[in-house]
Amino acid sequence: MASIRAQATILIIIAACFVAPALAGTKYLDGSPNLTAYIAGANEYPAGGDIQIPVVVENNGMSLNVQVAPNIIDRADVPTTAKFVTIAMGAGDAPIVIKSDPQVIGDLASQAQTTVTFDAKVNADAPAGTYSVPLNISYTQFSTVDEYGVDTFRYYYVQDNVTVTIPLVIKQEVIPEVVSATSDQLIAGADGYLNVTIRNIGSLDGAKATVKILQDDDSPVSPVDSSVFVGDFPAGSTVSCQYRVTVAKNAENKTYPVDVVVVYQNNEGDFVTSRSETVGVNVGNKVDFAILSPPAQMSPGSKKTILVEYQNVGNSTIRSAEARISAVDPFTSTSDTAYLGDLAPGQSAVASFQLSVASDGTLKEYGLDSEIRYLDALDDTYISDPMKVTIDVENLTGIAGIVSNPVYLSLLVAVIIGILYAVYHFRNIRKKK
Repeated sequence: MASIRAQATILIIIAACFVAPALAGTKYLDGSPNLTAYIAGANEYPAGGDIQIPVVVENNGMSLNVQVAPNIIDRADVPTTAKFVTIAMGAGDAPIVIKSDPQVIGDLASQAQTTVTFDAKVNADAPAGTYSVPLNISYTQFSTVDEYGVDTFRYYYVQDNVTVTIPLVIKQEVIPEVVSATSDQLIAGADGYLNVTIRNIGSLDGAKATVKILQDDDSPVSPVDSSVFVGDFPAGSTVSCQYRVTVAKNAENKTYPVDVVVVYQNNEGDFVTSRSETVGVNVGNKVDFAILSPPAQMSPGSKKTILVEYQNVGNSTIRSAEARISAVDPFTSTSDTAYLGDLAPGQSAVASFQLSVASDGTLKEYGLDSEIRYLDALDDTYISDPMKVTIDVENLTGIAGIVSNPVYLSLLVAVIIGILYAVYHFRNIRKKK
């Protein structure tokens, strides 16, 4: 009998080892979300730029008093979780404009964090310094629960919000502002000078500064000399620089952009490049000419001085202009160049050329190439596009035909001389009688 009881006891003990204990639930007796925020990485931003501000939001809330018992059922939510979190950033006293709307990041459990990024614009004239930027964080948190029976619960939540401030730094830097930009007769297809005056409206005294101009995208204005060293460039100071630029031939009569930057040494001894400023440069049409004179009239075998009137139809004055005509068969020339001098826009001058036409020249209208060599404002030499001087070769009649034909002209001169001699001889005979 004792043996049977011992065996039964052993079986009960063994069976008890395979029976799982009742699961224990957790009840949080206190705690709430504790939200903080900071800017991820460096929080320094330049003035006048579009920026992105990455903000890390942390929930440091903790429950210090927790009850664990087999008869407690775990709650669906805990009081330290921030639910339906929405974050809105304001400008505060910072010289910025917030572009992003409030952002929803969902639930944030205890000891968790998430990063949300806000787009902003820093004012162009923002003073350097440290500013406080407010973050308004609204959320919902678990409050209490009512238990009905053994399997029915009613949860209660409350709305809450908190405002935290984060430091944002506008860094010291050189900020160029273009005071003026003037050009001396910049025209298409030529070089010229661009004069730029800039002011440092930033808060940093730049050292070993160089002011540079850069071609703006596809602008036809590009620098030949792009850099001017100005040395120290204190905040509030002004410097003037001159650059030689070239203008593409396809440029039109309008204003084109040129970018201006300053490369300088900052307080850490590093060379940095300032933000870019864009300035408009006025460009005129390329130098061009028109022939105003009508077609010249010549006949085969004739020799003639033709007069050609050239007009400057461009936007700039040219200097020491010289016209040239290219004589081709059946024409020849003993004088194919003529000096025109200086020509202002709209001004004209007349050139004379000595031309001869071969006696077997075909009767028709000819176009002889003509061009003008000139100096621009920088004493650079240019040659105009070719123009056509029109000459009509035809058999001229009357006085024009005689005057234009050297043979007829020689005969006419001989006849005139003969007549004069006869008159002279006749008068002498009458005097002797």
